[in-house]
Amino acid sequence: MHKVRWGIVGAGRIAHTFASDMAATDAGVLQAVAARDGQAARRFADRYGIPTSHQGYEALYADPEVDAVYVATPHTLHFQNSSDALRAGKAVLCEKPITVNAAECRSLMEIADAQSGYLMEAMWTWFLPAIRQAKAWVDAGRIGRIVRIQADFGYPMPYDPDGRVYNPELAGGCLLDMGVYPVAFTALFSESDPLELSVVSRHAPNGVEDDVVATLTFEHCTATLGTSFRTRLGNWGYVFGEEGCIALPDFWRARECQLWVVDELVDHFSDDRKTNGFDYQIDAVNSDLMAGRLQSETVPLAASLRFQQHMDLIRSRFHRPSHAFR
Repeated sequence: MHKVRWGIVGAGRIAHTFASDMAATDAGVLQAVAARDGQAARRFADRYGIPTSHQGYEALYADPEVDAVYVATPHTLHFQNSSDALRAGKAVLCEKPITVNAAECRSLMEIADAQSGYLMEAMWTWFLPAIRQAKAWVDAGRIGRIVRIQADFGYPMPYDPDGRVYNPELAGGCLLDMGVYPVAFTALFSESDPLELSVVSRHAPNGVEDDVVATLTFEHCTATLGTSFRTRLGNWGYVFGEEGCIALPDFWRARECQLWVVDELVDHFSDDRKTNGFDYQIDAVNSDLMAGRLQSETVPLAASLRFQQHMDLIRSRFHRPSHAFR
C-alpha cells in the first residue's frame, strides 16, 4: 500500500478539521467524501480537492478506491456507520465517542473481530505530543505516585431542543459531547476502574444533561471531572503526584504541558504545531494499516470500552428532578 486512501462519512464541522489536517500527513490521501446531501458532499470535495463525492454513505463503503473510512456523523450513527464500513472491508476511524454506550461498543468490537477489520476511536487527544510527554513524565516517576487527577471541559451552548447537542434522539448532552475528554484523560493516567463514584448533574428543560461534576475514587487516587454546556470551564487537565504536579492548559487540544514541584516550574514542553492536531492520529492509523495491525496500540479498543463503561456509570448516577431546571 503506497498511501492510505481515505473516505470521510459526513461533511460537518469535525470532518472539516480532519480534512484540513490530512495535508500535514505523509502516508494518507483524501479520496472520497459522502453525505446524505449530494451537493454538500460535492462542495466539501471541491474545497479540499477530493476526487470523489458520494450522495449517501453506502456508495462510499462500496467505493473500491477507498481503504479507510473516517466516521464524522452524529453520535447515534457511529455504530451503524462503523459496522457498515467494517462489513464492506474498510478500516474504520470513528469520531469519539465511538458509540453511545458500552453495550454498543462491545457489539462493534465483535463486528470488527469477526471481519478481521481495523477499528479505532478518534481519541486524538491521546496522540498529542504534550499529552505523550505528560504521560512519559508520570511513567518516569517525576511526580511520584499519583494522588489526584482533575480535568474539566465546558463551553456555553445556548439551549436549542432541536439542535444536535441538546437533541436526545441524537444522544445529546454534555457527557458524550464534551465529557468524553475528561473521562479519557482520567483513564489515561489512572489506568483503572473506579471503586466509588458520586455525581452531581443538572439538566436542560428537555431532560438532557447540561452540567455534570463527577468524583471517581480509584484504589490509589481520586479524580474530579467536570463538563458543561452552561459555561466555559477552565478546560485544564492536572495530574497531582506526591512529589509534583503536571498541568496542561486546554488539555483536550493540548499544545503544552508544565511540570511543577510545589510552586516552582521545573520543566516545560510545547509542540509549536501548525495544525489542529488531528494529523498525529491520522499518521498513527496510517502506520497501523501499513503494518497490518487491526487496532491501535495507543488507543486500543479496550480503552474505548473503558471510556464507555465509565460514562455509563456516570450516567447511572444522574439526578433527574421531576421538573428539569437550568
